[in-house]
Amino acid sequence: MTMIVDNLQAVHARITAACVACGRDPATVRLLAVSKTFGPDAVIEALSSGQNAFGENYIQEGVEKILTVRRWEADGLLLSSSRHSFALRSPPLAGPLSSASEWHCIGPIQSNKTRLVAENFDWVQSVDRLKIAQRLSEQRPDHLPPLQVCLQVNIDGGATKSGVSPQDALALAEEVARLPRLQVRGIMSIPESAIDFVAACAVHKRAADLFDDINAAGVLGQPMDTLSMGMTADLEAAIHAGSTMVRVGTAVFGKR
Repeated sequence: MTMIVDNLQAVHARITAACVACGRDPATVRLLAVSKTFGPDAVIEALSSGQNAFGENYIQEGVEKILTVRRWEADGLLLSSSRHSFALRSPPLAGPLSSASEWHCIGPIQSNKTRLVAENFDWVQSVDRLKIAQRLSEQRPDHLPPLQVCLQVNIDGGATKSGVSPQDALALAEEVARLPRLQVRGIMSIPESAIDFVAACAVHKRAADLFDDINAAGVLGQPMDTLSMGMTADLEAAIHAGSTMVRVGTAVFGKR
C-alpha cells in the first residue's frame, strides 16, 4: 500500500509549488484529505504517512469510520475493511502516527443528523443556516472542545450548490459566533468549475474578499483564520487567491 503515500507527497509538492509561485509560505496552507467512500484502511495509511486531517461528506459513513479509526488509534491495530463493514485485526501497521486524527464534516447536514455531527466530528465546514448551528451548539457534549465551524458560502450563486449567500454571510457569522460550544473559524466555498486558471482565481478571490470583510467587521470576538477553498482540480488557483485549506480527495485516495 504505497499509492496513498506517493499521492500525498505529490499533492504536497503541488501545494508548495503553488505557494512559491505566488510568494506564500507553504506552511500557511493545510491539506484536508477527503476520504469519503474510502474505508478506514485508507485513512490509516494516510495517518501513518503524516496526514491527520480528514473530510467526510456523508455523515453516517463518516461516523462509522471515525469510531473505527479512533479505536485503531487507541489500540494500535491494523484493520481490514469492506465498503460497509469494518473489522479490526492485528498486527500493528508499521510506521508511527504523527498525531491523532482530526475529522471535518464537509457535506450538507440535515436536522436529524446534527447530534451525530456534534458528538463525533472536530470541525464542521458546511454550516449555512442558523438552525443547524443552534442544534450543533445544543448537542455538542460538554466534555469535548468547542466544535470548530466554517460557514459554507455559495460564492457564485450556483443553483446546485449549498451555502449562505455572500450578502447574508456576515449576519450569519455574527449569530453563530454568539452560540456556546461553537467557534467560528472561517468560511468554505465550492464554486462551479471555472473555464481556466484566471477565472478560477477570480471566483476564489471573491470568497477571500468576503473573508476579509467579515473579519474587518469585528463582530466575531476573534478573527477567522481558515479560508477553505480549492480541490484537486483547482487548488493552485485557490492558493493564489488566499486559501489556507485545500480539500483534496481524488489526488490523494484515487478515483471513486
